[in-house]
Amino acid sequence: MASRKEIDNLADELTASQKTLTALGNEVRLHLILCILRAPNCNGMRVGEITNLTNLSRPAVSHHLQILKDAGIMKVRKEGTRNYYYFDAEEPFQQLIEALQKAEDIMKTLPDRSGENDW
Repeated sequence: MASRKEIDNLADELTASQKTLTALGNEVRLHLILCILRAPNCNGMRVGEITNLTNLSRPAVSHHLQILKDAGIMKVRKEGTRNYYYFDAEEPFQQLIEALQKAEDIMKTLPDRSGENDW
């Protein structure tokens, strides 16, 4: 069975991944990520280009991109006055994967709680 320290560490890691989970937990933001991933090149997209691919207003696209950016999932490259947004989530995804792996490891140590094995 997992120790209190292991569970507390897991809680801290999941809390550290909260921005990532919040960003990914929104259907619109997932759609924006997919639009950017499906772009003909991987150099990034401008807000106007993303707006044209969605039914969202320019301010709504900017708002969702900011949330993705704050979570470390989206990056921006500036070329003069133009901003190009691109998907780059290596670090936040790695943190989340590690936290979920620890959660799975802890769950494996717990007794059956489903009631299915009760006679």
